[in-house]
Amino acid sequence: MKQKFIVDIKNLNQYFGRKTLRSQILFDINLRIKYGEIVIMTGPSGSGKTTLLTLIGGLRSVQEGSLEFLGQELYGSSDEQLVKVRRHIGYIFQAHNLLDFLTARQNVQMSLELHKIIPESEACSKSEAMLNAVKLGNRINYYPHDLSGGQKQRVAIARALVSHPKLVLADEPTAALDSKSGRDVVNLMQQLAKEQNCAILMVTHDNRILDVADRIIHMEDGQLIKEVL
Repeated sequence: MKQKFIVDIKNLNQYFGRKTLRSQILFDINLRIKYGEIVIMTGPSGSGKTTLLTLIGGLRSVQEGSLEFLGQELYGSSDEQLVKVRRHIGYIFQAHNLLDFLTARQNVQMSLELHKIIPESEACSKSEAMLNAVKLGNRINYYPHDLSGGQKQRVAIARALVSHPKLVLADEPTAALDSKSGRDVVNLMQQLAKEQNCAILMVTHDNRILDVADRIIHMEDGQLIKEVL
């Protein structure tokens, strides 16, 4: 039976440092995200938003509490299990993290190389199709230094979505963009996510894009303190 929630977090606590230097960064987090849902997380810098994103994304280990992704408990997971989890997640960051020595297509195709069963010719055609979907069909062989900020972020979106992930985690994806480019990028994420029925959890300070969310949650001092429906 398919799980109702793609992410199910209960009583999650997280700490930095050890022994006398140990300090708590997340406090009793409870959060559920449904398939196809777009959730925006707001809150001041240093409130724990990025830490929570990295835990959900399998980029660091859960220390206390329960975090289920696709019905699998991540607390106590091995590094190998976390690698498998990451294959179902697309990541989009403020710094698009493209490799300068690869073309737009090669940057997108890197995401498919995690999936060993996809032949190179198929990975190439899927990458080109995804770049067409983000309206960069005429920039397939361009290198990042020949692309604008908005175009680079669209390559990053194509890279995140080409492997049809179940969840996309976006950390300040519009922060470096002007208002029109930012709106274009978010509309594109919304459209492609709905087409693929994948969920999006987006951290942002950009009030101009809050209207794309199904839900808005707010974090302060390591706690989810309110939810705007």
